[in-house]
Parts: sequence; C-alpha cells; structure tokens
Amino acid sequence: MADVPVLLEKREDHIAVITLNRPEKLNALNAEVRRILRETFDELALDDDVRVVVLHGAGEKAFVAGADITEFAERTPEEQRKLYTQRRVYETVADFPKPVICAIHGFCIGGGSELALACDIRVADRTARISQAEIRIGLIPGGGGTQRLARLVGHGWASIISLTGDFIEAEEAHRIGYIDILVEEGEHLERAFQLAERMSRWSPVSLQLAKAAIRAASEKPLAEGLLYEKDRFLDAFASEDGREGVTAFVEKRKPNFKGR
Repeated sequence: MADVPVLLEKREDHIAVITLNRPEKLNALNAEVRRILRETFDELALDDDVRVVVLHGAGEKAFVAGADITEFAERTPEEQRKLYTQRRVYETVADFPKPVICAIHGFCIGGGSELALACDIRVADRTARISQAEIRIGLIPGGGGTQRLARLVGHGWASIISLTGDFIEAEEAHRIGYIDILVEEGEHLERAFQLAERMSRWSPVSLQLAKAAIRAASEKPLAEGLLYEKDRFLDAFASEDGREGVTAFVEKRKPNFKGR
C-alpha cells in the first residue's frame, strides 16, 4: 500500500494507529494528506470502539519533514488566505476528543512539528530533530508553531526555535519539555503503544473528560479552569462508567467500562 498516503489500522485493544505514508517525500504534508488526515480523525471521533490514537510516520528518516513547499510556490496570497479560513488539520487534531499520542523519529520540521504540537503527548526516539524552519524561507509558523509551542516550552525557547530555524536535537527537546518521553532509537512506536494500552483500558467517558479538562488548563485562567474541571468531574460522576468504576472498586473486581 505504498501509494496510499495515510494508513489506518484499528487494533483490538481500542487503539487506532494512523501512519503517514509518504516516506519517499519524508511524509511531507500536502493537500491530499491533510484532507485524508482530517477525514480519518473525523471518522475515529465517531467510532465508539476507538479510545486512543497513535500517530506516526513511515520510513526511516522522518515523522514529517514539513509542509509540501511546492504547493506554497503555486498559490497566490489570496488563495492561501482562503485556505486558512477553512478547518485545518492542526485544529482537527487538537480538537479531537480522544487522546492522541504522537510517535516521533527523525525529522520533525515546520508543519510536522505543528502536527506533533497538536497532539496530547509526544514520544520520540533519539534520532528526532525538531525545527520550526519557516523563518528560513521568509515565513513564520502558521499552524500553531508559535502559540502551542510557547505554551509548551515557554516564550524564550519558542523564540529560539521559531526565530533561528535551527534544529533542536532530541535530548534538548526532551529537556525543555517539547518531547514528553524520550526512548532509544527505534523504540518510539512501541513506547507509544505501551502508553496507549495503559490508557485504553479505562472509561472512554473519563478519558475524554480528562483530556478536555487538561486542555482547558492552557486556555483558561486558573479560577475558570478549576470550575471547568469541577463540572467535568460531575459529568464523569453521573456517567454509567463512573458508577461502574466506583462499584467495581468497592466490590474488588475489574470494571466493565462501556463508554456511557
């Protein structure tokens, strides 16, 4: 299936695996890949059997080596502005209601970095090299590479990364908080699966409510965020899964979560 740019696998353990499959182009994000990614995430949002998603890139060299710059060269400013009024893949991933784990190796550049930033957790091996390289071609990040990055690593490091266009090696990216889990070369996908499996055993209701509350922490003032968290707790408490989890704990048995 080398000619299919995005592959989807649904595993029996409630985990979906999305593979960016353009290794000959270092998995660069062109219009077709963005469209398929949006459609795939929309499909998985409605699939009650899927609780966690793992996203990674095929091949040995890259997660995603940025946007397909040849498409930029063919667009007028008016055409690009019109495209930016439409729902983009970065918002699609960031707004996805279920946990998304990004498994990174090799190049993670520009739009690829912004795609990783839209995920909830970033697992990377030691080959990972991060860059917001837009400054090199007279542009700036436009898919979250200033806003999500600054919230993740702070103003100073976001400025260094975005204003130099330099590569940040895996260990440095881990130290500053861009990479959440750093593993040895070639172990990034397996570690992402291990983490996904630890999540997928729990209630889909509580997974989604917890994700929403965590996201609110970066978008709301503390007092407002605490109120939001309280409301999401009450939602979980009122759910069938919430009652099942509490009852199972009292009865000393394994809970049977059904996503309701």
